[in-house]
Amino acid sequence: MRVLKWLASVGAIVFSAVSWANEPGVTDTTITIGMSAPFSGPNGAYGLEMRQTIQSYFAQVNKMGGINGRKLDLVALDDGYETEKTVANTKALVKDKNAFALLAYYGSSPTTEAMNNVFGPAGVPLIGTISGASTLREPISANPNSRYMFNVRASYADETDAIVNQLISLGLKSIAVFYQNDGFGKSGLEGVTTALKKHNLAPSAVGTVERNSTEVGKAIEAIAKANPQAVIMVTLYKPTAAFVKGMKKAGQNPMLMTLSPVGTEQLVQELGPEARGIGISQVVPYPWNDATLVVRDYQKLSVKSGNYSYYGMEGYLMARTLVEGLKRSGKDLSRDKLVTSLESMNGVDFGGYRIGYSANSRVGSRFVELTVVGPGGKILK
Repeated sequence: MRVLKWLASVGAIVFSAVSWANEPGVTDTTITIGMSAPFSGPNGAYGLEMRQTIQSYFAQVNKMGGINGRKLDLVALDDGYETEKTVANTKALVKDKNAFALLAYYGSSPTTEAMNNVFGPAGVPLIGTISGASTLREPISANPNSRYMFNVRASYADETDAIVNQLISLGLKSIAVFYQNDGFGKSGLEGVTTALKKHNLAPSAVGTVERNSTEVGKAIEAIAKANPQAVIMVTLYKPTAAFVKGMKKAGQNPMLMTLSPVGTEQLVQELGPEARGIGISQVVPYPWNDATLVVRDYQKLSVKSGNYSYYGMEGYLMARTLVEGLKRSGKDLSRDKLVTSLESMNGVDFGGYRIGYSANSRVGSRFVELTVVGPGGKILK
């Protein structure tokens, strides 16, 4: 009888070991996590901020024993904010690098393409992307690939709604839109249009700029003709800066608002004193005020450099979400277990920032607050 019990026990252990041993990216000592983001080119600063914070947090977790005895290993690839490169990187991470899960992607079109053609069909979870696009927030019943996309930030619809409501409350009704001609910009334009429609309004003018371009002359010409009271800019920091300078040269001084992906710190650095007065919606807590626990925890990771940023804060929250899901999955890891564990995180509070998923929803958060660039480039709430 004792022999039978012993054999059953050994069999269970062997089965468990084989179970996780067959799971890509999982060994008895490590868990491989993949990341694709821009680390070079005009938008390289965004990815570098996130990667540095994530690496610091992983080092902290590993120093404390890792996840159930396994250390986190980040494999990060540069995609230059290009859709084709992002898709290629994702294939490499899943097939060649054997990433167990993915983390902290960047951009609407690149991530949507990767979700629908690579990591979704492969059943590999992605936690967090710098995108508020509706294409990444479709119910699983509408798009089965959405099962593997866990958003951490609020949507562009949430951001544009907050911006439009603020402008309307100030009595402004002539509102133009300057947007990037890709999934990010079009999703933002849709959000602004929908928010304005609630007030029986429509954009007074629109202008576009191509991805990774600063050719904004035509957009300035089109928008300046309407002489708008305000312009909502759904663009990244370089074209945003070029547009702001061009509008001022054209004698236009509308209220200027932009969305969180712009890169607050990068925009201030690019524009200098000309950034003053620009309003920016944010989707994570203010990283320079240690009034909340989650911000204090984030700041501890950057205490040596003292460089706090919104992108660093968001990268930290993505990594926290992943780690919480891994902890809940137990020792016998599998991708399906991670998905189920993340789905169980309904209203988890990291200390001032709440994350919530369900079996059919991957929204994550609706946190939005408005900030403005003050004197000396200081960001004011």
